[in-house]
Amino acid sequence: MSPPATTAPADLPTPPAPPPPPAPSPGPSVTEAFAALGTAAGRQDPYPHYEAIRAHGPVAELRPGRLVLTGYEECDRALRDTRLLVQDAAGYDALSPGWRSHSSLRAFTSSMLYSNPPDHTRLRSVVNFAFTPPRIRELHTVIAEMTDKLLDRMARLGAGGAPVDLIAEFASRLPVAVISTMIGFAEEDQVWFRDMASTVAVSTDGFGDPAALERADRAMDEMTAYFTELIARRRREPRDDLVTLLADTHHEHPDTLDRDELMGTLMVLLTAGFETTSFLIGHGVMLALERPAPAARLRTEADFAARYVEEILRYEPPVHVTSRWAAADTEVAGVPVPAGSRLTLVLAAANRDPRRYADPDRFDPDRTASRPLSFGAGGHFCLGAPLARLEAGIALPRLFARFPHLAATSAPVYRDRWVVRGLDTFPVAVAP
Repeated sequence: MSPPATTAPADLPTPPAPPPPPAPSPGPSVTEAFAALGTAAGRQDPYPHYEAIRAHGPVAELRPGRLVLTGYEECDRALRDTRLLVQDAAGYDALSPGWRSHSSLRAFTSSMLYSNPPDHTRLRSVVNFAFTPPRIRELHTVIAEMTDKLLDRMARLGAGGAPVDLIAEFASRLPVAVISTMIGFAEEDQVWFRDMASTVAVSTDGFGDPAALERADRAMDEMTAYFTELIARRRREPRDDLVTLLADTHHEHPDTLDRDELMGTLMVLLTAGFETTSFLIGHGVMLALERPAPAARLRTEADFAARYVEEILRYEPPVHVTSRWAAADTEVAGVPVPAGSRLTLVLAAANRDPRRYADPDRFDPDRTASRPLSFGAGGHFCLGAPLARLEAGIALPRLFARFPHLAATSAPVYRDRWVVRGLDTFPVAVAP
């Protein structure tokens, strides 16, 4: 008997070759991915869109004269390039005629945040001494006491397992209490300041929502009236606080600090002094509750908090985006940047650049030499960075030590913002 055939007989037709696999569909264009960041869904989870932009290179062209940077090295170089400037009042005059009719925009644009040398250097020098690392370290005991006081309040609110909003009752209250004490605002006004400043800060996300901008203007007008009365009071009754210092500087050296700059400085100190730190603390709690190991280490390892805070700043930073424009021809990592070009620096994407960090989408507090760009770099490096790190480094271990059974009662909710991104609400239980 013959063995079975192992090939098809020659008189049968040969089966057709399988069709080639379809070519991979191209991902979204830079324009499409960037536009998605302007949608509500994109603001809630921007990271996939950052990667879609990164697929076109660490420096991608949005359109002629507009570049988007997602690379770590590229963003770092751009932040340090003195030919790349922040958008100041003169720039807004050219790009957005009529912006001066909005008091919230005038306040920020009169501050160091939206100024370039020599104005930036002058304005920063007025308050720089209050934020040096030695001065900030002196606040350790005060911050610890404020933290414990707020934890006592959370314990009362959460007695019997009642949910407590971590953001409203802790993450935002602590930094606003700290910066208010430094500036010289009354304790009974702190929650009002927090709400007003959050409303005004929406204007930094752009001019796209007229209703939000109108609310920001009303809040800024209320705060300006408060500042004006407080400054007059400090002139009569000086104290050892920043309001007295700024009021005296304006009165005695108006060429160093004019009235608009005084109001802008107070506004920026307040908003930058609490909102980003609030988001930093909120993210730190959220990430720890998602990962039991870091929560346990925060309770037991004295030196773990500093590394943990750095990884929060890298992985889930409060500030996602900043911008620059080219005052002269320059280049970023070999890419020509002609004068007049506008650059969007996506710092949150740079912090997850795989060329800089191995496995960048993994939260790893044991990373070494992290150096996230969350506080910027160069001349505009955030003045309050040491304070934010200290507050989070004190608050998180004390929170988890005080409430070992801390747990989320429902999912945290992000604010509908992109430039400065953080949690709006986060209900938690502090007792089992």
